[in-house]
Amino acid sequence: MTYERPPAMAWAILAIALFGVSSGGPLLASMDTPPVLRASWRLWATCIVLVPGFIVQLKKSGYEKYNLRNLSLITLSGFALAIHFAAWTWSLDHTSLAHSLLFVTSHPIVIVSAMFIIERKADFLLITGACIGFMGAGVALLDASDSGSVTYVGDAAAFIGAVAGAAYLAVGRILRSESKIPLFIYAFPVTTVSAIILTTLSATFEKTGSSIAAHPFGWIGSEYFLTIAALALGAGLLGHTGLNAALRWLPPIIISVGLLFEPILGSVIGLLLLGTIEVGFWTVLGGVMMIFGATILTFWLESRTEPRSTN
Repeated sequence: MTYERPPAMAWAILAIALFGVSSGGPLLASMDTPPVLRASWRLWATCIVLVPGFIVQLKKSGYEKYNLRNLSLITLSGFALAIHFAAWTWSLDHTSLAHSLLFVTSHPIVIVSAMFIIERKADFLLITGACIGFMGAGVALLDASDSGSVTYVGDAAAFIGAVAGAAYLAVGRILRSESKIPLFIYAFPVTTVSAIILTTLSATFEKTGSSIAAHPFGWIGSEYFLTIAALALGAGLLGHTGLNAALRWLPPIIISVGLLFEPILGSVIGLLLLGTIEVGFWTVLGGVMMIFGATILTFWLESRTEPRSTN
């Protein structure tokens, strides 16, 4: 398997998307609402932001991209995105912000493990990077306990979010790169499917207070309107939609490696937004190991890359 070298614009889009995505954790952590409900609000608000682009591209491209195969993959992508957000947002209430961001962005370990199982190739860099990543995750867990601000169950939920996020990126790569689906024609239905699933999960399993409107647009007119709007524009439009745009040129592993820097950016934003951040020694050491392992995996991918044809 080989990849063509991406254009410079792809890296610029990825950089902007990373800053957008990194704002999501601190903003979600600042809200005092049930986790799945706040995740659904974020995605419904993102749907509103995506509507103009969706209408423009739909008028231009029509419905030809919505064949049975692509619709099935869009539904699968939306389901994966819903699991990602449900698990990750729940983890924000059960572990520290730094740990939640660290484990939810461990996509490269998940993706490379899957690639190893599928391709059965024991490349030295692949094995080295994956081992350092797994060891880093284990070291970071030394700060966790059964109770307190950092917990095993919260970290586990964040890692489940990473697994679902890896699936979301992989399916998105197929639809954006192979099927050539325009950005908003892909992003809007995927986000809508995910929002519907999250709303259903919240209505079924979560209890909301009388002051909280537990419906898709309950955030409108509430104290969280500006927070949700910032999530939709920053983490949603610039962040996740930017990642989907970059998937046209960049493999999921590159996106995932970039997302490993979200714990750093997110922690800084969290410090500015929340005024405090809890980061233990083992979290820092394990996080550095995970990022270093992911960097090795980037070099491994680069060794399998060939220049883009100029013909």
